[in-house]
Amino acid sequence: MYAVIETGGKQYRVSEGDIIQVEKLPADVGESIEIDKVMALSADNGLKVGKPWLENAKVTAKVLRHGKSDKIIVFKYKPKKNYRKRQGHRQPFTEIQIEKIEG
Repeated sequence: MYAVIETGGKQYRVSEGDIIQVEKLPADVGESIEIDKVMALSADNGLKVGKPWLENAKVTAKVLRHGKSDKIIVFKYKPKKNYRKRQGHRQPFTEIQIEKIEG
């Protein structure tokens, strides 16, 4: 059984027990969250697809930790104009574990 959920403007294919990193969520470590934006749900009786989301379907997950991903370098450069700008960025994330898929 798996589900396709949307959180943070991105879509994820998840199963029970999966650990994924999503955009930072306003939840404390150890807290359970419910994601009700379920786009598709696959079970033994077939595949259900929502328009855009399924009614009465939700995914329960537990927040494991918050963190920042690896640093990326943003480098802007214009030739012959002596313009160079170097900037680093670390995107914050929340790591969650999928506990239950209902629907």
